Amino acid sequence: MTTETGFDPALYDRFPTRETRPDGELEELERIWCAPRKWGYFAAVNNNYIGLYYVAAAFLFFLLAGILALVMRVQLAAPLQTVLPPDTYNQFFTMHGTLMMFLFAVPMVEAIGILLLPQMLAARDLPFPRLSAYAFWAYLVGGLCFFGSLFIGLAPDGGWFMYPPLTSTAYSPGINTDFWLLGIGFIEISAIAGAIEIIVGVLRTRAPGMTLDRMPIFAWAMLVFAVMIIVAFPSVIVGTLLLELERAFNWPFFDPLRGGDPLLWQHLFWFFGHPEVYIIFLPAAGLTSMMVAAIARSELVGHRLVVMAMVGTGFLSFGVWAHHMFAVGMPRVSTGMFSAASMAVSIPAGVQLFAWIATLASGRIRWSTPALFTVGAMFVFTMGGLTGVMVAFVPFDWQAHDSYFIVAHLHYVLMGGMVLPMFAAFYFWTPMVSRRPLSERLGKWVFGLMFAGLHIAFFPMHISGLLGMPRRVFTYLPSSPLELLNFLSTIGAFMFASAVALFIVDLVRSFRWAPSEGNAGNCFDSGTLEWLPSGLYSTRSIPVVKSRYPLWDDSSLAKDVEEGRYFLPNSVTGLRETIVTSPIMAEPQYVEIMPGPSPWPFWGAVATAVFFLALTVQAYAVSAVAGIVMILCIMRWLWETDRPIRKRKVDVGAGIILPTYAVGRDSHGWWAMNILYIVMGMMLFVLIFSNAYLRGVQPEGWVAPPSWSSLIPILGLNALAAALAIAAVRVLSRRRRAGRRIWILLASAPLALAAGVYGDVEAWRSAGLSPAASGQGATTFALLAQQGTAVAFALLMGFYAIARGGRNLIRGPRSGTVDTISRFILFAAGQGAAAAIMPRLMVLA
Repeated sequence: MTTETGFDPALYDRFPTRETRPDGELEELERIWCAPRKWGYFAAVNNNYIGLYYVAAAFLFFLLAGILALVMRVQLAAPLQTVLPPDTYNQFFTMHGTLMMFLFAVPMVEAIGILLLPQMLAARDLPFPRLSAYAFWAYLVGGLCFFGSLFIGLAPDGGWFMYPPLTSTAYSPGINTDFWLLGIGFIEISAIAGAIEIIVGVLRTRAPGMTLDRMPIFAWAMLVFAVMIIVAFPSVIVGTLLLELERAFNWPFFDPLRGGDPLLWQHLFWFFGHPEVYIIFLPAAGLTSMMVAAIARSELVGHRLVVMAMVGTGFLSFGVWAHHMFAVGMPRVSTGMFSAASMAVSIPAGVQLFAWIATLASGRIRWSTPALFTVGAMFVFTMGGLTGVMVAFVPFDWQAHDSYFIVAHLHYVLMGGMVLPMFAAFYFWTPMVSRRPLSERLGKWVFGLMFAGLHIAFFPMHISGLLGMPRRVFTYLPSSPLELLNFLSTIGAFMFASAVALFIVDLVRSFRWAPSEGNAGNCFDSGTLEWLPSGLYSTRSIPVVKSRYPLWDDSSLAKDVEEGRYFLPNSVTGLRETIVTSPIMAEPQYVEIMPGPSPWPFWGAVATAVFFLALTVQAYAVSAVAGIVMILCIMRWLWETDRPIRKRKVDVGAGIILPTYAVGRDSHGWWAMNILYIVMGMMLFVLIFSNAYLRGVQPEGWVAPPSWSSLIPILGLNALAAALAIAAVRVLSRRRRAGRRIWILLASAPLALAAGVYGDVEAWRSAGLSPAASGQGATTFALLAQQGTAVAFALLMGFYAIARGGRNLIRGPRSGTVDTISRFILFAAGQGAAAAIMPRLMVLA
């Protein structure tokens, strides 16, 4: 029987087929996936290294943010303290919140995903290892530079939410705010790059037979997490760019005197900011689901319900952003709708919680350190969820808004929803990457101190908030209840810090990284594939998966995998490889040739850091040079990703023949580009929303649009670009090698797009619209700026195609390079049409 993809599932029955392993097979894998040496650690790209680097860097920022919190608690331990001056305190709490939310929470769960997912999916690596490396180095270099601004008095001081007008040039004339706005660019790039990697990796690199229904619950959590990043992060990207444009070029997006509105920032920020809580929570919930099953030695109760709950949480979380804006004076209908959505989103979280309780009740709990942290996290998160339902009621929110009650609620949710599960995961999965597990005895002390310190630190804040203590204040007047409550919170904070310090001691004593050697093994008797015998090549051979807990259901699976009895027991091309499978049924489709170590992602990340930092201090010449270096580094690493392979088809095991090259829908690159289009499409949507929002709140004085006849040549140029891109694909399909005709087509299409943007800019200028004159002008020209950016990328792609064609590296009938460039041009043409039409329609609305 053959499925719709042409693969016969009966071929799985041929495994295992071999009694002995051919000599040299394992040695060949070890040679290809060899460990780096000396400076080679900066060029490493596989997840064994990048994943652990990522986790370590995120934990470093957790420690730095915690140190800032301790200093603030010392300042607030007693009234009228002078440990921190007011301005410095503002910088500390802004940096603390930014580090925790942007540089720790999201990167940490993404890092754990990059480290664990290939092992859980039994893939050799995620599909874009160099992209992961670039994302990590951009995050690390940029994050350290961003934190360093604190030591030179240039740290941001407007809060991690950066509300205008307090962050406008009128109230924040220095470059402190610019450090935040441009520094966040590193995290945005890193998060979106990681999300693309995770989505494509989960959907396309699962082991054969691992259908969506058999996929580990953590993989489901990371898939929903990555999709939420793709949808949510474009909003904050656009918001930070708009605020920076207002500060740098006086475009009045948020100035109500010139047609802007400061509440526009709140809508853009919280459309990202509230889903971010669930972006952080869902991966931690996935880890908890995995650990609960192992702790109870029982399959997760309600597996499918938990998956549905995760998807439901992701969906509902985008309907609650104005939950943070009840105090700004929204209409009653809006507040009622967002209040209902805020309470509804607790239902899927409750489904997961009860599934964990039922799983623990159905088995026999082994009270290990991960078990203590997991159960403690469930308790703490439930408390945070209950206060979340309280602040979802509008009248209560009006009383508690901007008080320490909100600080307590936020920390209970984040501690129970992410931090405690993170420490549980550290103790649970450390044996996978270390020759020795962490200490159970010290781990229980860590849990006890952390659990007690957490409640002593944050529970009194509920009371101090209800007594009237506002958040974000550097001191307070003597008052008996507040003095005692703040002193207790400070004691609790130091107890929590002592637990973290004890954990670090345990880490130094016990952790011994073993990327290519034997590790401590499956200490907690988990049933999923990350505990298969592995090396730098991940799993020894890629198995056929027949259940959700394959190690429990097949006691001989680990031995068969280690003996190379499944897919890709050797390297069939002499290069790094993994199997790309279909997105639903996980049927083998082709062998992906994976790029090896490269220094270019590292240098590209450094150039990216210099680019943004130079923009911050207005060193535009340095920024331009860094931008050119960044582009060259990225192009250099991409140069090897579409290389011709001599072996077009290979035997991956049991006589199953797969191609080594794919173009179009079968290609993992096709999926990645589609995700990128969603990101850019969301940015376009947010800009159109901004234009429409300002039209609704500031309808007076809008300039009449250019004549509709001026739209015809603009649309014609975009249609011409699309036609040229389609023609390039068709010409290549008829020619084995790319000639000048294809180069001309791919270079001419971006020129047509550029002409369309120029014509639209001139049309609006002739109508009397200026970007610095009004909110209408600012949002309209921001739309045109986005299209201009896309055109610039298209031009770079055209030059890249010419360079590859000149080396005879573009070959027909299908080429990944030509497909990618032509599809990007088609997207840019559609975006150009939308950017031309929508601002005109808004004026008429």
